[in-house]
Amino acid sequence: MFRFATPRPARRPSLTPMIDVVFLLLVFFMLAARFGQDVGLALAPGGSGAASYDGPPRLVEFDGAQLWLNGVVTDAEVLAGALVPLMPTPDALIILRPRDGARVQDVARVTELLQASGHARLVVVTP
Repeated sequence: MFRFATPRPARRPSLTPMIDVVFLLLVFFMLAARFGQDVGLALAPGGSGAASYDGPPRLVEFDGAQLWLNGVVTDAEVLAGALVPLMPTPDALIILRPRDGARVQDVARVTELLQASGHARLVVVTP
């Protein structure tokens, strides 16, 4: 009769490659995670307690590429100066309205631009 070799016992799978993959994923997610404070915009709520609007219109519209002050295309550099003659008081209300194609980053950019020039009372309205 034929005599075959004795069968080898089945090898157990090694866990080393799986552990390596788990540690690589752990390192990746730890490096990709954002730690620290998120930056927010300082906007006051404007519900029923908001003051009434007075004076000439001060509507700043924007999208990803342009700014409009009361419907006229305006450069970002001259926006603060163009608002000064329209302000009955230095803390008058300015209305911001994003146009189609505007992103949240555009809202933040225009808000920071106006706050840096001393205009603190801003209201963001949706179209």
